[in-house]
Amino acid sequence: MGCAVTAVVQAGRVTAPGRATAHQAVDVRPRVRRLGLRKPVPLAAGSGVVLLLAVWTAGSATGLIDPRVLSAPWTVVTTGVDLAVDGRLVENLAVSLGRAAQGLAWGVLAGVTLALLSGLSRLGEALLDGPIQVKRAVPNLALLPLLILWFGIGEEMKVVTIALGVFIPIYIHTHNGLRSIDKRYVELAETLRLDRRRFVTRVVLPGALPGFLLGLRFAVTGSLLALVVVEQVNGTAGIGYMMELARTYGQTEVIVVGLVVYGVLGYTADQAVRLLQRRALTWRRTLED
Repeated sequence: MGCAVTAVVQAGRVTAPGRATAHQAVDVRPRVRRLGLRKPVPLAAGSGVVLLLAVWTAGSATGLIDPRVLSAPWTVVTTGVDLAVDGRLVENLAVSLGRAAQGLAWGVLAGVTLALLSGLSRLGEALLDGPIQVKRAVPNLALLPLLILWFGIGEEMKVVTIALGVFIPIYIHTHNGLRSIDKRYVELAETLRLDRRRFVTRVVLPGALPGFLLGLRFAVTGSLLALVVVEQVNGTAGIGYMMELARTYGQTEVIVVGLVVYGVLGYTADQAVRLLQRRALTWRRTLED
């Protein structure tokens, strides 16, 4: 065709007019659409809480929220400062944290021990899993009358109640983590002739760690839920006792201060466990990464 301007398409390559030696590659592959999560939103952990506070503040300022039903945020802050200054808030908070810590420690110890006995032994599962599943179906509130008869109304009953609310999620998720370990890892351990101790420490415990940490997130929340209940049963100290006393005198703002304290404790504990989870499971790549 002489000097005519032509475009030659060969194997996905286009020769532009007047450039016989320069080839521009055209990518004919389909674009891959990302199905995972986008990049993390800055300050995402606290954005929902800030939005909730903004709605609460706006509702109180415009009169949409009756202060007799829910005290305004500034009233709650002022009351909280007053309670902290006179020492009541700090004293009750220390008592509540002590109870929650003791119950959490005993519950985690019991849950992990029973999960190992049940998860690593058919006989242990036959003897333990059934009764624990029955306990799982019975709420702690239903057990309170019996626990009061057994342990009285002192600190022992409160710690035992919290521990019962903790060990169930620890047991369930740790047991599930143990039973979900890939069978190929067990076969590999048998091929390498690992003894029982090294099999447990190098295969079983790392494999069950994700389940245990997930259970721990539920457990810290469960300890606070049980704490709310037991501190209002003939208590003489603690955040729940402070709230129950405020209910008697109609002090809504003090009740809301107690609720805020419980919320902050639960949120902080959950974030701490999530941070521990990310640090301990750096070897695992998930959708969140």
